[in-house]
Amino acid sequence: MLIDDVTIHVRAGRGGDGVVRFARTMMTQGPTGGDGGKGGKVLLRGVSDLGALRPFRQKKDVRAANGGHGEQNTCTGADGDDLIIPIPVGTLAHDLSSGATYDIDHIGQEELIVKGGNGGFGNFHFRSSRNTTPEECNPGAPGEETDLHLQLKLIADVGFVGLPNIGKSSLLNELTNASSRVANYQFTTLEPHLGVYYELVLADIPGLISGAAEGKGLGHKFLKHVERTRVLFHFVAADSDDPVADYRSIREELEAFNPKLLEKEEWIIVSRADERSEEEVKEIVASLKKENPNVVSLSILDDEMMVDVKKILNEIKDAKQKSVENEE
Repeated sequence: MLIDDVTIHVRAGRGGDGVVRFARTMMTQGPTGGDGGKGGKVLLRGVSDLGALRPFRQKKDVRAANGGHGEQNTCTGADGDDLIIPIPVGTLAHDLSSGATYDIDHIGQEELIVKGGNGGFGNFHFRSSRNTTPEECNPGAPGEETDLHLQLKLIADVGFVGLPNIGKSSLLNELTNASSRVANYQFTTLEPHLGVYYELVLADIPGLISGAAEGKGLGHKFLKHVERTRVLFHFVAADSDDPVADYRSIREELEAFNPKLLEKEEWIIVSRADERSEEEVKEIVASLKKENPNVVSLSILDDEMMVDVKKILNEIKDAKQKSVENEE
């Protein structure tokens, strides 16, 4: 199961306590208590693993290690180990205490969330000409803590959207090394799947139904993954009773969730074209072109149709490369 929305409590380590110690060597019986070590801090690190949030399905409280206590001979205690939390690229981390938001958008990105507490002073710090044998020391300071809301929104170049059981997973499997489950029943895909076609990241978004934007079915969990895709491949089944109505219903759900989704570049993919005659497919394509001129028919069993889809993907890939070069 993909965990893509979770709130956890994170706590940095407490600083170690300073200690009271005295030299035992004759004639040098001064204070030698060392300071405590710093508590470990908590950081987020971007990783490619989409399942990185899975451990937080049960574990809601995480903390870094405490600093070690001071030691004899003014030795400072060991600093506590930092806690690095791996989270999938595409995750938004909301600090519910400070209001800060961290957008993890590339692998290896690190963000400091909470700092560890400072170690306390040992009695060596309190020595003076008037107090040669201080018995004072400080406890370590507590580390910072906060509640952190982690929300994964997939970052993909092309997002596959449409009704359930419409051919999205089949195309993803055909184009990439993805292993989306495929079968002839509704709601085959229960979580997003990613695949890579050359430099393009393709995301198979589980099928949406009418009312998804209001939480009907599982659509409300998946619509957020559409927000950060660059281009939409909107699948409409050729063997549907009303392909245009199907197309409009999904567009309505996208608009209800976030009107800006309608501004994305979109291609209509008339899937399962082999289920209809050539003339019927042409009529469906013509009717859908009145909604959006970017329409292509598809059967993964037809090599020529697959070439047409790959041509579109290659154009998207080239446009992406030019965009990257311009930014550089």
